[in-house]
Amino acid sequence: MTTTTPSTGLILTGGGARAAYQIGVLQGIAQIKRDAGVGGNPFQVISGTSAGAINAAALACEADHFDGAVDALVRLWSRLHVEQIYRADAFGVMRTGGRWVTMMTLGWAIQRWRKSQPRSLLDNEPLGELLKRTVRFERLPKIFAGGHLDALAVTGSSYSTGHHITFYQSRQGVEPWFRSQRSAVEAPITHKHLLASSAIPFIFPAQTLELAGSPEWFGDGSMRQNAPISPAIHLGAERVLVIGAGRMQEAGAAPDLKLPVGGYPSMAQIAGHAMSNIFLDALAVDIERLQRINKTLALLPPDVRDKTPLRPVDVLVIAPSRRLDEMAGEHQHELPATMRALLGTVGVTGKGSTARGSVLASYLLFESGYTTELILLGMTDTLNRRADVLKFFGWPSTPMEPSWRRLLTPPEATFVAKDAPAGGGASSLSQGDPMGIETAQG
Repeated sequence: MTTTTPSTGLILTGGGARAAYQIGVLQGIAQIKRDAGVGGNPFQVISGTSAGAINAAALACEADHFDGAVDALVRLWSRLHVEQIYRADAFGVMRTGGRWVTMMTLGWAIQRWRKSQPRSLLDNEPLGELLKRTVRFERLPKIFAGGHLDALAVTGSSYSTGHHITFYQSRQGVEPWFRSQRSAVEAPITHKHLLASSAIPFIFPAQTLELAGSPEWFGDGSMRQNAPISPAIHLGAERVLVIGAGRMQEAGAAPDLKLPVGGYPSMAQIAGHAMSNIFLDALAVDIERLQRINKTLALLPPDVRDKTPLRPVDVLVIAPSRRLDEMAGEHQHELPATMRALLGTVGVTGKGSTARGSVLASYLLFESGYTTELILLGMTDTLNRRADVLKFFGWPSTPMEPSWRRLLTPPEATFVAKDAPAGGGASSLSQGDPMGIETAQG
């Protein structure tokens, strides 16, 4: 009697800079996989939203060398700076964020000049350039043809219609699905889809994508996403690994939300609360829904269960064991002075125990001190759940201790973008280098 391995889906959620945690989890999984003597890509379906869509696409485009792709993502995120994601120089901040302040104070006087009206708080043009250098969509046909991946999905939210749209590519044809306020579109995924999916409302500008022959404005895919796990299941996943970007159940209020008696919340606190609602709450609800369905199906007799279109889906959730806003509070002083000044106007202040507005900062803190700590937390959380990971994938358990040697990138390693000229002792890039990033010993 032969058994087939269930199709495994990977769900990468949104969360801005918090998505660095996902890379640590993936690195931990890659290590457990190697220790178990298992090779290849463990995920047949990869689905991402917002910043998770960027990680998902980067991983999918290099699925034929999974470990190398994860290592490249670790190097990228652990050396990240805000200037690679959005304009943080004085002119760039004044051109976007400064306009917001001006509109709130002098809007009555300048509302007649439409060109003065801002589209977003920050300009994420640098992110677009980074995506073009690091996410190689031209490799996807080869990845599918080689059987290294079955499907990739990226979600966005249409400001034009209010619908939640999942864009997907698959190895074998999958019929689009339609549900209330959400649907799927089979189409070649591009860098613009990633910018649209990660366009945090008010923070980053919306993007236009063509849908049914007409252009529509799209924003962050986490908005109105009431079923984050659904795309992977529709695309054939029989079990799913969900990597969250925040604790599923918070104990008590965040430190910066503990107000003095009679105190009024700052704009940063309100914005942070809204973002947590967008990025975290729907995932927790969907996981609970899936678990209830599994329990209900388990109570049905086999003959009755076979007649229902529902099927049990094994789910493993790995989420941070620490509050990421607390961690952000320790690092928000690392933001450039221009960003500290801009965010200070809405209540992001202090550091450590005196930090305020750190929930909002945790989504925008694309600085290596913070992202590296998130990666290490993701690794630790995953390796601490080694038994759960082995059971979920059905990998053989081994008595050997996991080797930490490959989990950390050598401190002397550097990397350059694939289109950048080699210099400063860095060697030139090879065609096979995942995501256009190569390690060079200085």
